Amino acid sequence: MAAARILVITNRKGGTGKTSMAVNLASEYAARGRKVLLIDLDSQSHCAVGLGVPPVRGAASAQSFLAGRNSLRDALRQQVLPGLDLVPADPLFNHNGSGDTSTALGVALQAEGLLEDYDLVLLDTPPSLDGLLLNALCAADRVLVPFVPHFLSGEGVRQLARVIFRVASRGMNDKLKVLGFVPVMLDTRIGLHREVCEGLGHQFGRNRLLPGIRNDIRVAEAFGRGKPVRQHAAHCRAAQDFAVVADAIDRMWVTV
Repeated sequence: MAAARILVITNRKGGTGKTSMAVNLASEYAARGRKVLLIDLDSQSHCAVGLGVPPVRGAASAQSFLAGRNSLRDALRQQVLPGLDLVPADPLFNHNGSGDTSTALGVALQAEGLLEDYDLVLLDTPPSLDGLLLNALCAADRVLVPFVPHFLSGEGVRQLARVIFRVASRGMNDKLKVLGFVPVMLDTRIGLHREVCEGLGHQFGRNRLLPGIRNDIRVAEAFGRGKPVRQHAAHCRAAQDFAVVADAIDRMWVTV
């Protein structure tokens, strides 16, 4: 079995749909028969909420692993959905305690044999530039950037691009590449949405702009019910859009 692909989903700006993207892509790939591991590095712990996984007080988490209190494998919550395992976040975690190394996550994925157990590892990240985000970027093969098509989102993307360049150019992870940018809550009838998407496509390459996730209340409803949107409303437009994005990621993985 080939080693898992590692995809980090990130944006320096909050409220850009990172966790919705992570949960729904993980669900989509698992439904296609992939073995998927979702690691939640954002201490809001919303991946567990979106998958209906109840919190367990004092349980091992991604953050307690980075603080040196347990192995990564100890934090696994297996089969939260068929084919999908979760390493949850700790909502009480102090970000100042994320350890002093940016390579711990990547080393553990390899050393604990997790890359051989899965086809895909998805990393959900906090917007803050700290040890959690750096660990994700140093472990990943590709970066996926969801963004809301407003002008402020462009600045968050540019800030992230500078961080990615620093990680890749300073020998921290020379295999790291930006796979693409995904507009979320998209309405192409709105001129501002079209303008922002065109601007990012011009700056980073139109081939890096993936199909968008249209605005759909079913995504928020699904989170409220602790389900991915494909389980909550399989035929809604957001579920269709996440499937299209999953196809695009597969196509683009080897071409970027």
